[in-house]
Amino acid sequence: MPKAIRIHQIGGPEVLVLEDLPRVDPGPGQVLIKQHAIGLNFVDTYYRSGHYPTELPFVPGGEAAGEVIALGKGAKLFKEGDRIAYAGPLGAYAEERVIDERALVKLPKHISFETGAAMMLKGLTAQYLLRRTYKVREGDTILVHAAAGGVGSILCQWAKWLGAHVIGTAGTEEKAKLAKRNGAKHVILYGSEDFPARVRQITKGELCAVVYDGVGKATFPASLDCLRPFGMFVSFGSASGPIEAFDLGLLSRKGSLYATRPTLFTHTADRKTLEAMARELMHVVSKGHVKIPVHATYPLEKAADAQRALEARQTTGATILIP
Repeated sequence: MPKAIRIHQIGGPEVLVLEDLPRVDPGPGQVLIKQHAIGLNFVDTYYRSGHYPTELPFVPGGEAAGEVIALGKGAKLFKEGDRIAYAGPLGAYAEERVIDERALVKLPKHISFETGAAMMLKGLTAQYLLRRTYKVREGDTILVHAAAGGVGSILCQWAKWLGAHVIGTAGTEEKAKLAKRNGAKHVILYGSEDFPARVRQITKGELCAVVYDGVGKATFPASLDCLRPFGMFVSFGSASGPIEAFDLGLLSRKGSLYATRPTLFTHTADRKTLEAMARELMHVVSKGHVKIPVHATYPLEKAADAQRALEARQTTGATILIP
């Protein structure tokens, strides 16, 4: 029987349990996939801890790459043997899984399963942030929080290729160096520096067109002070805790700002949009404009250790699980 990690109760990493699960045949419009690599993402810890409630028990994870091994009735987008990758519904921490074929995209042969698993959720997130939420243009100055993290490292590379001036923040000197290698022209240590003051200094008072913030509570509302009038604050994660209710009048007082909290799956719910986003991601990766560094690999049964490292901020770039 194929193995999977299941969660029977919310809690710390210790609730991740490796189990044998019976193979399930794909239903109408579904496919069965054998997974070769699984992406690890901070959002996985939100489901495990109950920050994002879901029905118990469940198999965590929403990103992987592998190959199609069986088709359900009416499934027609793929054939057996096709290489695929996805950022989709829960159930990725498994050797095999059944999934709606509309959640999948084809993975080119020149992109490895490991890269495919590492890039889908984070890469598609970067795509909708840079290309759909605020469309970054040449000459824009942008601020990327956690610039050495999984999404942050992709944002920096992609934004630099688009011609933006990238300011990043990081928690340590080591991560600051990594962020610079990924394209951030300036990096601020937000734990020890007044980052709005540094942004104002770096930009000579011009400030930023957009702030991309996956950190949350620890960087808000200070992020608003980094924006020029009519700038956009984009919150896409809450690694330090959620941003709680705030006075909307802040946005007017700080320069008629815009604020949004988008999610990837609102964008990818439309199949044509998903395909277009994936094509653009595959293009920048294939051409080398964006590199997807896999800095850590864990066997599936060590998923708890992987999540501990993630929550302790001991990871940079991408971490994957190997079934």
